[in-house]
Amino acid sequence: MKKVICIMGPTASGKTKLSIAIAKHFGGEVINGDSVAIYKELNIGSAKITHDEMQGIKHHLLSVANLDEGFSVFDFQKETRACIEQIKYPIIVGGSGLYIKSALYDYRFEQMDPKDLPSLDHMISYIKENDPLLELDWKNERRVVSAYKNIVSGVKPSENQFKNQPLYDIYLIYLNLDKESLKKRLEIRLDQMLSDGFIEETRNLIDYPLNIIGYRELKGFLNNEVSLEEAKTKIIQVTMKFAKRQKTWFLNQMQTHMYDALSSTLIEDVITDLTHFLEG
Repeated sequence: MKKVICIMGPTASGKTKLSIAIAKHFGGEVINGDSVAIYKELNIGSAKITHDEMQGIKHHLLSVANLDEGFSVFDFQKETRACIEQIKYPIIVGGSGLYIKSALYDYRFEQMDPKDLPSLDHMISYIKENDPLLELDWKNERRVVSAYKNIVSGVKPSENQFKNQPLYDIYLIYLNLDKESLKKRLEIRLDQMLSDGFIEETRNLIDYPLNIIGYRELKGFLNNEVSLEEAKTKIIQVTMKFAKRQKTWFLNQMQTHMYDALSSTLIEDVITDLTHFLEG
């Protein structure tokens, strides 16, 4: 079974730094596992890794689609599996749980005929069950339909029985942070993103229906619905709640190895454990 390394954790937990260290040590390559960083237009708000931060390590599935094109879970599944087959030591880094699990486990998709859409209530229930991390305006039928089609892509209910069957030998690292440390890091990260031009990036995308943490709140500021300070406070609050749900999701859905993100020996400890994993 092909071995795949995954690094998960909340925003600002140190996933990028750890992934580069691992890739350098083992000669691996990184596959983006963040559904937002897939898009070319979403850079600052997605905390997308920069060219300098890559330090020469090859990265895949970053900035591969335009917002008006879309990139479904099915697309991610196909592209990620293709990358895994080509890379000796693939390292998936991100936090989009459904996307990552669909690629690593035996999720089965087929294209959907629009006339086969179920009731709105059924779609909402299905979305909440299969992608509980998704933030969505449940009263907006167009967005519900779009999210449902993106998640389902015509999956046959009879084949859902395979969705917990892994296709690879997976070592999933989760970088854990206590609540106060996470909040402080998020505040520092957000201030840096704003300094780097997050507001301007959002302004340039104001006509897109972005239901993404950060962009959504800054659009409220740009539309004079809230002050900048109110938007910043909301971003931190929502991100904290998302991080809590994200952690629960990974612990429940996949076999997870928990590490203290603040440990002074984090990189050494992870490399030691991965050496045993890769040589086992």
